Formats: sequence, structure tokens, C-alpha cells
Amino acid sequence: MTQHWKNILIKPECTVREALEIINNEALRTALVVDDKCRLVGVVTDGDIRRGLLNNLPLSAEVNNVMNKNPITAAANITRKELHRIMTSKGILSIPIMQDGVVIGLETLSSTTIESVLENPVFIMAGGFGTRLRPLTDTCPKPMLKVGGKPILEILLEQFLKAGFKNIYISTHYMPEQITNYFGNGSSWGANITYVHEEIPLGTGGALGLLPENTPELPLLMINGDVLTTVDFERLLDFHNKYQPKATMCVREYDYQIPYGVINGDGHRIISMQEKPIQRYFVNAGIYVVSPELFKNVPRQQKIDMPTLLEQEIAKKEDVIMFPIHEYWLDIGRMDDFNKAQSDIVGLNIK
Repeated sequence: MTQHWKNILIKPECTVREALEIINNEALRTALVVDDKCRLVGVVTDGDIRRGLLNNLPLSAEVNNVMNKNPITAAANITRKELHRIMTSKGILSIPIMQDGVVIGLETLSSTTIESVLENPVFIMAGGFGTRLRPLTDTCPKPMLKVGGKPILEILLEQFLKAGFKNIYISTHYMPEQITNYFGNGSSWGANITYVHEEIPLGTGGALGLLPENTPELPLLMINGDVLTTVDFERLLDFHNKYQPKATMCVREYDYQIPYGVINGDGHRIISMQEKPIQRYFVNAGIYVVSPELFKNVPRQQKIDMPTLLEQEIAKKEDVIMFPIHEYWLDIGRMDDFNKAQSDIVGLNIK
């Protein structure tokens, strides 16, 4: 928490000029407007003042004419990690810390930035043929197709690195040299990349059996190499660690509207009618967290897909849980998806 937050406290009757002087002098780019009991009345930033000036408000006007009267605040017991998430998601640089309605501090984006390094392995499945994206995949593996000027696989890699994951494993099969030649050992990205090559396709689950013996015995994040998403991978891992299941599957809500009136009956008698009802389902998003007890015991060269592998665990009464995702998610499996990704990437801020 910044040690100089008391220097940016001002009263509602202060002028815009006085607020501007404090913002410039203290270098925190904000001022907190409080009453006599240090209860927060509003927050003023240089942007607020700039907008006021553009609206012909004089510098002699009271600061309550420009302040944000409903600022985002946080309780004293909030974690730095959650503070950082709020500020980055809301696009703000600081948050007043409150206790019993009174300002007790100020946290800034820079003060909450933690360069975490996570040893958990990340397994990116990049061996598929991408037949539905032909002719693009006739000469290029699907994960190496470019979205917004970068291969999909590179976008994924950089997202994991940004979240603190360094131990990256990539499964290859179709045109593997294009992937290995491009990424090498990962040192150019600050990653440690190990390749797992499938001589024959083993399915999304079977490739786990090819992981080297020295793979860290920690929960493994696994993702299909054709997924574009803004899922918070660190939060996903936290969720898995909290419940300690054999595996966690990311799921996405999928709505399907039946285009007709649906009739429910008993013999000849109509009991109810629904006009074009909407059916809602959770679908597999192709992102998982797998416990070491599970991925370390997948037999080598066994062909099996992840859903089947997880169904086997469920049949054994092992815990397999789901993590619903509401963030952006796109499975780039068809040409329409690929074209959509090209337009969506502009606003996702994940390039």
C-alpha cells in the first residue's frame, strides 16, 4: 500500500486547481475527496479534470463538479492478487481501501503487480490435422495459422507466460517441423518448451502418456491448440487446487433454440405447449486441469480422448469437476470460426 496516500486527501469544497496541484505533486495521478470523518465522497483523476476543462469548467470551480461520486473501492482484507485483477479488468490505476466506511489507504496498479512463476506444466495439444480448415491446413498445421498476425499457438504461449507458467509441453504430429522450427526450445519467449511427438495420433488424452518422466508432479493445465480465449488460467488453477479433484474441465454454456412449438402429451391428450423453447447445456471447452495422479498413469501409446479418460475416472467414483467459463472462448475448427477470430482478436487485448 502506498505510504503517501494521506497527502492526496482533499475536501469537497477544494477547487479543481487545488486538486490538480495535488495530483501533479504526489505523482499518484488521483486525489481522494473525503469529509471531516475521512469518509470517501469521491475520487478525482487527471482525466476527470481534463474532461471538466473540455466542458468549459473553470479551475476555480469546486472539485465536486468533476469528481467520480461512485468510485470502485475495496475492503481492507482483499488480496493483492484480487486488487490487481480488478484494476486491470476495469482499466483503473488505483483503488481506495475502506474499513467501516472510512478511507484507510490506497492501492495502485504498480504496487499490486506480482511477477509470479508457476512450476505447473502446461500441455498444448498441437498435433491435429485441421481437415475442416482445408485448404489452409494443406501446408500448415492448424495451431500455426495466424490470427491477427501471430500463430494461434504463439498467442496461447504468450498468455500462459503472462500468467506465470514457464514449463510448456507441446504435442505434435502433423507437420511437426513447422512448430519446432518456429519455437525452438522456447528461450526466445522466456519459456522452457518440451515437445511430445505422436508417431500415430493418440487422441487428446493418449498424448499424456508420452510426457517425460521428469514432468513436474503438479496439476497440469491442458488446452487444445486451436482455442482462442481470455480465460484466467491462474484462477482456473486456483479453483482446481481448492477442490483437489482428479481433473477439472472448463465448460461453456451453449444455448439451442428449437425452431418449433414443442408439445408434451399423455396419449392423445396435450399436457403443455412451449413455443420455440431454448435448451441450455454445458459443453466441453477443450481446457482442463489434470492431477499428476491421473496424467502420470496414462499408458504409453494408448489412444484415448480426454472425455473418455475422464468418463473412466467418473465411473471409478473419482472427482471430476467443471469450471464454467464466461470469458471469451472460440474453438477455431471451421473456416467461419477462423474468420471470426480475425475480427475478434482486435478487441481482446491478448495479442
